[in-house]
Order: sequence, then C-alpha cells, then structure tokens
Amino acid sequence: MSGFATLAMLNLDASDPAGQARFYSEVLGWEVLHSADEYAMIGDGTTSIGFGKVPGYSAPGWPEESAPKRYHLDLYVDELDKAEQQALALGATKPDEQPEPARWRVLLDPEGHPFDICVKS
Repeated sequence: MSGFATLAMLNLDASDPAGQARFYSEVLGWEVLHSADEYAMIGDGTTSIGFGKVPGYSAPGWPEESAPKRYHLDLYVDELDKAEQQALALGATKPDEQPEPARWRVLLDPEGHPFDICVKS
C-alpha cells in the first residue's frame, strides 16, 4: 500500500518540554536537538520526537484515566527487569496494575504518560 505522506515527526504535549526531552533522550539514547521552555526535540538522525508546552497540561493517569489518554509509546528492550530499573532511575514510575508483567511492563514517564517496555519476540 502506498500513501501520500511521510511522517515528519511525532509531537507530544507536556508541561516541561525540556524535562521530557531529557528523559526520553536517556531512555532511547537519542540526541537532544533543541531544548527551550516552550518546546524541545530529540532525534536519532532518522526520526524525531518533539515536546510542546501546553498550559494547564494534566497527565491522563493509568490505569484509571482522569483525562483521556493521548498516546502511549511501545519500546523494545533487551531485558525487561533491567530496562525497568533503568527507566525508574531516570524518573519513570511503575503503576501497581500490570496486565502482563512477564511479557511487558507499563511505566509512566515523568509527566505521567504511560509507555510500555517489551522484549522483541
């Protein structure tokens, strides 16, 4: 199937764009390309993720969503336990509810967005 557009980048809402860029830069090993109060961006030379400041931003929460979930990222890792500990050390948190902890883990980034880590099968 051929489309008519190419994904330029993904932009995510945040209250602290620079903080989100630092967090995901460490998680993914990507470079911080831009960092300011209103907007920050990371990239790997092929793909970029931007973080834009939204006044009054509130996290969706998980598993009981206090606001609609806007997105979540699924990230491949080599080892679940090790990746979980690394993400927690960078400021992620781990909700008590874990649907399939042997296969994948739900974590929350510093702004409260859920993201999943899973081993590529």
